[in-house]
Amino acid sequence: MAKKLWGGRFTSPINEDFESFSRSIHYDVRLAEYDVLHSIVHVKALYYEKLLTKDEKQSLNHALSSLLTEIRGGTFRADPDEEDIHSAVQNTLEKSVGPLALKLHTLRSRNDQIAFDVKFYCLTRAAALSVLLDDLCVSFEDLGKQYANVPFVGYTHTQRAQIIRFRDYCGAYAEMFRRDRTRLLDFPRHLSLQIGAGALTGSSLSAESYKKAVAELAEEGMLLQVRELRNAQDHVSDRDHVIELLSVLNIIQMHIGRFSADMILYSTAEFDYVDLPEAFCTGSSLMPHKKNADLMELLRGYSGRISGNLTELLVMMKGLPLTYNRDMQLDKEPLFESLDIVFEELRFLIKFVPGITLKSEKIRQALQDEHFYGVEIAEFLVHQGLAFKDAHDIVGRLIRYAGDAKIPIRDIAPRKLAEFHASLNPQSLKKIMTPEYALKQRRSVSEAPEGKD
Repeated sequence: MAKKLWGGRFTSPINEDFESFSRSIHYDVRLAEYDVLHSIVHVKALYYEKLLTKDEKQSLNHALSSLLTEIRGGTFRADPDEEDIHSAVQNTLEKSVGPLALKLHTLRSRNDQIAFDVKFYCLTRAAALSVLLDDLCVSFEDLGKQYANVPFVGYTHTQRAQIIRFRDYCGAYAEMFRRDRTRLLDFPRHLSLQIGAGALTGSSLSAESYKKAVAELAEEGMLLQVRELRNAQDHVSDRDHVIELLSVLNIIQMHIGRFSADMILYSTAEFDYVDLPEAFCTGSSLMPHKKNADLMELLRGYSGRISGNLTELLVMMKGLPLTYNRDMQLDKEPLFESLDIVFEELRFLIKFVPGITLKSEKIRQALQDEHFYGVEIAEFLVHQGLAFKDAHDIVGRLIRYAGDAKIPIRDIAPRKLAEFHASLNPQSLKKIMTPEYALKQRRSVSEAPEGKD
């Protein structure tokens, strides 16, 4: 049985089943790097307080640095019987430096350690995630440039609405993910990486000793900015950073889900506007003709998991009294799982998006739908002096007449067109009812660069 960091007041052993149930080493082992960094700071602070000699400090620092190298190199293996990562680090050091390791936990608490570890972890993962989002935005922008001047089908309510540029469609998703990146870059402002909270009241180690230790490591480039401890109770009981990061992940996932839904729809035979890269599609074990957008369906499907993980944390935290409670141990699996999923999704999307191909002929056929030009006809009439409401009514009646008569608007006789409004004639409609004209009228949107037609 692994050595515990507690237990002096207990006379009977812990129930084996409960010990297994309460163990967290199988998932919090990924916090090992951050826990070692916390220990390195703590050792230096103990030295400044004269609670460690110079030789003891050097021995512990050497052992911790070696362990950090193992962790970063992927060779560290925690004993699965350990209670948590803090115990694993402590007991690993004891094997290295002997009884000296027992001084490592002087004047500190696991409550402080885990708050530091998770906050540090969230900061680094948010930074890494922002890089992937930047790459994804570039993928969308590059695809848009490839088809810069190509008209595309715009929808509202999943009904054909107006003609758009495909590059603007790509740009819409780039804007979404760019906002997500901004949220991640803003995330550190709301998170205070602190140390020295003890269990809940602070430590008898001075703030100055911690400050010197942090400054020393900062010079070595080993730590992000560690702020002065403001409120120990808040520090050990705060999980806002986990909930906020999960909230950002949910927004990212929502955007991923929307794009996935588009691609699933647009690649069906009913729409057939895009051809998806085969490397991210699968076939059917029965139907040889099938090309299924499986990646998009899986990405869309993970929305429930990501949303559920956020809800789990919110429900868990809402009723907890100050300060630390063991419930908080359960914050890590939802956080780790959501981050793992979204990281993997973004890596796939960065490769997937450049492989999308437009089916130009199908799109051209779709844009023959005269309903797309209702706004252009109405605006044409506005420029002839009509109020928009009147123009709107005229075009509505014109479209209804064409539908009832089963005749294209372009083919309505001049005399009949004039009954709707004197300015309407085959020549004006021929000019108005084209993708080029429709796009040219949307002058509030910046012009597209030259690209592939």
